[in-house]
Amino acid sequence: MNELDVDLNYLQYTTEMDNLSLEEVMDQYGTDVWNYAYFLTKDTEMADDISQEVFIKCYKSIGSFKGRSTLKTWLLTITRNTTFTYRKSRYFRSRSLMELFHLQDSQTLMDQRSNAASAESEYLAREHVNEIWDVIMKLPDKLREVLVLDLKFDMSVAEISELMGIAGGTVKSRLYRARKKVQEKLRGLE
Repeated sequence: MNELDVDLNYLQYTTEMDNLSLEEVMDQYGTDVWNYAYFLTKDTEMADDISQEVFIKCYKSIGSFKGRSTLKTWLLTITRNTTFTYRKSRYFRSRSLMELFHLQDSQTLMDQRSNAASAESEYLAREHVNEIWDVIMKLPDKLREVLVLDLKFDMSVAEISELMGIAGGTVKSRLYRARKKVQEKLRGLE
């Protein structure tokens, strides 16, 4: 747990959520919920709508959170289910990829480099990260989802299994196949 994270374990014992608790949950997990919704929809506006709906559902149904999983896993499960409901609606349309993560991942990579890095090397690093995420976002949905949960959200096989409602062996198999496809496509780009 990050030192800035608030301990929200008490929520498993509550039947109603107050505004302060909701604000803490949103501060701590808002980015994760939005990012996951975006990865599933590839649509920033839809990710915004889904994120809002997820936190409304969290507020209204906190009594159903019993602490059997982490709060993050519970919220991502709500995000996944809400996204699938949106996908079934007539308003779902795919849009352009990677509006958010190119910038975030490039910045993270550049922060790890020394401050003396040249503009050229920063540009090349950013382009490499962009290529990787482009390849990931073109994977079939089942492979992309497990890889994103693993890489971006740092979830364990057990957490992914619980979130997606599939066996741990299936998660491992999909992760293996996803990584292999990404490696093959990246080799093809070189």
